[in-house]
Amino acid sequence: MHTKTIYLIRHGETEFNRRGVVQGSGIDSDLNELGFIQARAFFEAYQHIEFDKIYTSKLRRTVQTVQNFIDLGIPFEQFEGLNEISWGEKEGKVPNYLEDENYLEIIANWSNGKTDIPAAPGGETPEQVVARQKEAFEQIMTQTHEKTILVAMHGRAIRILLTHLLELPLSHMDTFQHSNLCLYRLSYDYSNNKFTLDLANDTSHLSEILIK
Repeated sequence: MHTKTIYLIRHGETEFNRRGVVQGSGIDSDLNELGFIQARAFFEAYQHIEFDKIYTSKLRRTVQTVQNFIDLGIPFEQFEGLNEISWGEKEGKVPNYLEDENYLEIIANWSNGKTDIPAAPGGETPEQVVARQKEAFEQIMTQTHEKTILVAMHGRAIRILLTHLLELPLSHMDTFQHSNLCLYRLSYDYSNNKFTLDLANDTSHLSEILIK
Protein backbone atom coordinates (compact mmCIF):
# COMPACT_ATOMS: atom_id res chain seq x y z
CA MET A 1 0.00 0.00 0.00
CA HIS A 2 1.48 3.33 -1.10
CA THR A 3 1.09 6.02 1.51
CA LYS A 4 2.51 9.45 2.33
CA THR A 5 2.92 10.93 5.80
CA ILE A 6 2.49 14.68 6.18
CA TYR A 7 3.85 16.54 9.18
CA LEU A 8 1.91 19.81 9.11
CA ILE A 9 3.08 22.52 11.49
CA ARG A 10 2.24 26.10 12.29
CA HIS A 11 5.15 28.55 12.40
CA GLY A 12 6.76 29.58 15.69
CA GLU A 13 5.79 32.70 17.59
CA THR A 14 6.39 36.18 16.18
CA GLU A 15 6.18 39.52 17.94
CA PHE A 16 2.91 40.10 16.11
CA ASN A 17 1.53 36.91 17.70
CA ARG A 18 2.76 37.95 21.14
CA ARG A 19 1.25 41.44 20.88
CA GLY A 20 -2.01 40.33 19.31
CA VAL A 21 -1.34 42.15 16.04
CA VAL A 22 -3.10 40.85 12.93
CA GLN A 23 -0.55 39.36 10.50
CA GLY A 24 -2.14 37.62 7.54
CA SER A 25 -0.37 37.13 4.24
CA GLY A 26 0.56 40.80 3.90
CA ILE A 27 2.87 40.87 6.94
CA ASP A 28 6.18 39.11 6.35
CA SER A 29 7.33 38.96 9.97
CA ASP A 30 10.23 37.12 11.59
CA LEU A 31 10.12 34.71 14.50
CA ASN A 32 10.81 36.29 17.88
CA GLU A 33 13.17 34.79 20.48
CA LEU A 34 10.55 32.37 21.74
CA GLY A 35 9.68 31.42 18.16
CA PHE A 36 13.27 30.40 17.46
CA ILE A 37 13.34 28.42 20.72
CA GLN A 38 10.14 26.64 19.65
CA ALA A 39 11.67 25.89 16.25
CA ARG A 40 14.74 24.40 17.89
CA ALA A 41 12.62 22.29 20.24
CA PHE A 42 10.62 20.89 17.33
CA PHE A 43 13.85 20.13 15.45
CA GLU A 44 15.32 18.30 18.42
CA ALA A 45 12.16 16.22 18.77
CA TYR A 46 11.80 15.33 15.07
CA GLN A 47 15.27 15.48 13.53
CA HIS A 48 15.28 11.67 13.47
CA ILE A 49 12.43 11.63 10.94
CA GLU A 50 13.69 11.06 7.39
CA PHE A 51 11.83 13.84 5.60
CA ASP A 52 12.05 13.58 1.84
CA LYS A 53 11.14 17.21 1.33
CA ILE A 54 10.05 20.36 3.14
CA TYR A 55 7.32 22.69 1.91
CA THR A 56 6.65 26.19 3.24
CA SER A 57 4.65 29.27 2.41
CA LYS A 58 6.39 32.25 0.84
CA LEU A 59 6.57 34.03 4.20
CA ARG A 60 9.78 34.17 6.25
CA ARG A 61 8.29 32.92 9.50
CA THR A 62 7.56 29.49 8.01
CA VAL A 63 11.04 29.13 6.51
CA GLN A 64 12.69 30.20 9.78
CA THR A 65 10.61 27.60 11.61
CA VAL A 66 12.10 24.74 9.57
CA GLN A 67 15.54 26.24 8.86
CA ASN A 68 17.27 23.67 11.08
CA PHE A 69 15.92 20.90 8.84
CA ILE A 70 16.85 22.80 5.68
CA ASP A 71 20.39 23.13 7.05
CA LEU A 72 20.60 19.33 7.06
CA GLY A 73 20.36 19.47 3.27
CA ILE A 74 16.73 18.38 2.98
CA PRO A 75 15.24 19.81 -0.23
CA PHE A 76 12.58 22.45 0.25
CA GLU A 77 10.13 24.40 -1.87
CA GLN A 78 7.92 27.41 -1.24
CA PHE A 79 4.35 27.85 -2.44
CA GLU A 80 2.43 31.10 -2.30
CA GLY A 81 -0.69 28.95 -2.16
CA LEU A 82 0.31 27.95 1.39
CA ASN A 83 0.37 31.57 2.61
CA GLU A 84 -1.86 32.74 5.44
CA ILE A 85 -5.27 34.21 4.63
CA SER A 86 -5.14 37.92 3.79
CA TRP A 87 -6.77 40.04 6.47
CA GLY A 88 -6.80 43.08 4.20
CA GLU A 89 -7.02 46.42 5.97
CA LYS A 90 -6.81 44.77 9.42
CA GLU A 91 -3.24 43.59 8.90
CA GLY A 92 -0.69 45.26 11.15
CA LYS A 93 -3.36 46.45 13.57
CA VAL A 94 -4.10 45.53 17.18
CA PRO A 95 -7.84 44.84 17.35
CA ASN A 96 -9.79 47.15 19.62
CA TYR A 97 -13.10 46.17 21.21
CA LEU A 98 -15.18 46.97 18.12
CA GLU A 99 -12.77 45.10 15.87
CA ASP A 100 -12.94 42.11 18.21
CA GLU A 101 -16.72 42.16 17.88
CA ASN A 102 -16.32 42.34 14.13
CA TYR A 103 -13.90 39.41 14.20
CA LEU A 104 -16.38 37.30 16.16
CA GLU A 105 -19.08 38.20 13.65
CA ILE A 106 -16.87 37.11 10.75
CA ILE A 107 -16.05 33.79 12.45
CA ALA A 108 -19.75 33.23 13.17
CA ASN A 109 -20.62 33.90 9.52
CA TRP A 110 -17.97 31.45 8.35
CA SER A 111 -19.21 28.82 10.82
CA ASN A 112 -22.72 29.33 9.46
CA GLY A 113 -21.52 28.52 5.96
CA LYS A 114 -21.00 32.06 4.67
CA THR A 115 -17.44 31.30 3.58
CA ASP A 116 -17.67 33.71 0.66
CA ILE A 117 -17.32 36.65 3.09
CA PRO A 118 -13.80 38.15 3.18
CA ALA A 119 -11.79 38.27 6.40
CA ALA A 120 -11.83 42.07 6.15
CA PRO A 121 -12.18 44.73 3.44
CA GLY A 122 -9.43 44.06 0.93
CA GLY A 123 -8.85 40.57 2.35
CA GLU A 124 -9.49 37.05 1.15
CA THR A 125 -12.45 34.75 1.68
CA PRO A 126 -11.91 31.20 2.96
CA GLU A 127 -13.11 29.98 -0.43
CA GLN A 128 -10.35 31.93 -2.17
CA VAL A 129 -7.77 30.53 0.24
CA VAL A 130 -8.83 26.90 -0.20
CA ALA A 131 -8.78 27.34 -3.99
CA ARG A 132 -5.09 28.31 -3.97
CA GLN A 133 -4.32 25.63 -1.39
CA LYS A 134 -5.87 22.96 -3.59
CA GLU A 135 -3.62 23.96 -6.45
CA ALA A 136 -0.50 23.91 -4.27
CA PHE A 137 -1.33 20.60 -2.62
CA GLU A 138 -2.12 18.94 -5.93
CA GLN A 139 1.46 19.70 -6.97
CA ILE A 140 2.79 18.40 -3.66
CA MET A 141 0.81 15.17 -3.76
CA THR A 142 1.88 14.32 -7.32
CA GLN A 143 5.37 13.75 -5.92
CA THR A 144 4.58 10.12 -5.18
CA HIS A 145 8.24 9.24 -4.51
CA GLU A 146 8.15 11.43 -1.38
CA LYS A 147 7.05 9.19 1.49
CA THR A 148 7.36 11.67 4.37
CA ILE A 149 7.13 15.45 4.10
CA LEU A 150 7.19 18.44 6.43
CA VAL A 151 4.85 21.34 5.66
CA ALA A 152 5.11 24.68 7.52
CA MET A 153 2.10 26.98 7.30
CA HIS A 154 -0.10 29.37 9.28
CA GLY A 155 -2.96 29.11 11.77
CA ARG A 156 -6.05 30.04 9.77
CA ALA A 157 -4.56 28.52 6.62
CA ILE A 158 -4.10 25.18 8.41
CA ARG A 159 -7.70 25.23 9.59
CA ILE A 160 -8.90 25.82 6.06
CA LEU A 161 -6.58 23.20 4.55
CA LEU A 162 -7.65 20.50 7.00
CA THR A 163 -11.29 20.82 5.97
CA HIS A 164 -10.24 20.26 2.37
CA LEU A 165 -7.94 17.32 3.03
CA LEU A 166 -10.42 15.60 5.35
CA GLU A 167 -13.37 16.32 3.03
CA LEU A 168 -15.27 18.40 5.56
CA PRO A 169 -17.39 21.49 4.91
CA LEU A 170 -15.29 24.65 4.94
CA SER A 171 -17.60 25.96 7.67
CA HIS A 172 -16.06 23.37 10.05
CA MET A 173 -12.61 24.98 9.98
CA ASP A 174 -12.81 26.31 13.53
CA THR A 175 -13.19 22.81 14.95
CA PHE A 176 -9.42 22.56 14.44
CA GLN A 177 -7.41 24.23 17.19
CA HIS A 178 -3.88 25.53 16.77
CA SER A 179 -1.06 27.18 18.64
CA ASN A 180 2.40 28.35 17.63
CA LEU A 181 4.46 25.39 16.44
CA CYS A 182 1.74 22.83 16.93
CA LEU A 183 1.83 19.64 14.87
CA TYR A 184 -0.87 17.94 12.83
CA ARG A 185 0.16 14.60 11.34
CA LEU A 186 -1.78 13.07 8.48
CA SER A 187 -1.50 9.93 6.38
CA TYR A 188 -2.50 9.77 2.74
CA ASP A 189 -3.44 6.49 1.07
CA TYR A 190 -2.90 6.68 -2.69
CA SER A 191 -5.02 3.57 -3.25
CA ASN A 192 -8.22 5.31 -2.19
CA ASN A 193 -7.15 8.98 -2.27
CA LYS A 194 -7.98 9.48 1.40
CA PHE A 195 -6.32 11.49 4.14
CA THR A 196 -6.43 10.30 7.75
CA LEU A 197 -5.74 12.56 10.71
CA ASP A 198 -3.35 10.78 13.08
CA LEU A 199 -2.34 13.61 15.43
CA ALA A 200 -3.96 16.99 16.10
CA ASN A 201 -2.59 20.24 17.56
CA ASP A 202 0.22 18.38 19.33
CA THR A 203 2.69 20.49 21.32
CA SER A 204 4.36 17.77 23.40
CA HIS A 205 7.70 18.74 21.82
CA LEU A 206 7.35 22.12 23.55
CA SER A 207 6.74 20.67 27.01
CA GLU A 208 10.12 21.70 28.44
CA ILE A 209 9.62 25.27 27.20
CA LEU A 210 6.16 25.42 28.77
CA ILE A 211 7.53 24.14 32.06
CA LYS A 212 10.16 26.88 32.09
